[in-house]
Amino acid sequence: MFKYLQSINQKPEPFEFYTAETLWNDKHISKKMLEYHLNRDVDLASRNSTFIKDSVEWMTDHFNIEKGTRICDFGCGPGLYTTRFAKKGAIVKGVDFSERSIRYARETASKNVLEIDHVLQNYLDFDTQESFDLITMIFCDFCALSPDQRKILLGKFYEFLDDDGSIFLDVCSISAFDQREETIAYGPYLMDGFWSANEYYGFMNTFKYGDEKVVLDKYTIIEESGTIEVYNWLQYYGLASIRKELEDIGFCVTEHYSNVSGVPYDPKSPEFAIVAKKKNK
Repeated sequence: MFKYLQSINQKPEPFEFYTAETLWNDKHISKKMLEYHLNRDVDLASRNSTFIKDSVEWMTDHFNIEKGTRICDFGCGPGLYTTRFAKKGAIVKGVDFSERSIRYARETASKNVLEIDHVLQNYLDFDTQESFDLITMIFCDFCALSPDQRKILLGKFYEFLDDDGSIFLDVCSISAFDQREETIAYGPYLMDGFWSANEYYGFMNTFKYGDEKVVLDKYTIIEESGTIEVYNWLQYYGLASIRKELEDIGFCVTEHYSNVSGVPYDPKSPEFAIVAKKKNK
């Protein structure tokens, strides 16, 4: 038991393990994640509905979204943005590997008589011959990926983006990183039954990696039938570090804001959003 407890509390290397499949496609956990997505009043799996509405209105004006604008939303979830983009007349594609979320997005599009191509696939594997005027990735999803995964994804963005198009994504800030602390939590039914419908005990370990500006929330869930581990990584950025990642692929950052609703940039904001275009385009 002592060695097992040691292993639970052992700090892994940054991005050593990747368990997104469990978080988004486990039968019980994915149901809870969708509930968080659809809760209009909280900013858990997605932002609250008022913020999303304001964000889409700002993006519509800023990126001239109109009939025929081609948009691809990576990590689209249950379609909270794709539905609104389509209502503006845009030609919309959404990509996500959560089966439950994509099913909900497709049902919503059907109810609203909207033609949206919701693709059930890991966006790291996604490929298309289409090009887009706007590529979005919202709610800091980019930060959950390892450096190698981010490089793959940005390469896809570069390939899929029209020469005059823009990518728009948000990331966690260094200011938010500075506020995080290493902690340990333990309890029965950790997070009020979020992790399983069965009786369980849960550990949550938060690890900080100062040099890499990475935080890991590691969840160890112990049931009578076995144990699952979920690793929730977040990369934190300053303007210089996100610029470098984008420039290495061939993009240049043209604008930056405190969030995806266009609030003027404040370095103390817990996140910030960037607009990037292809260099020399």
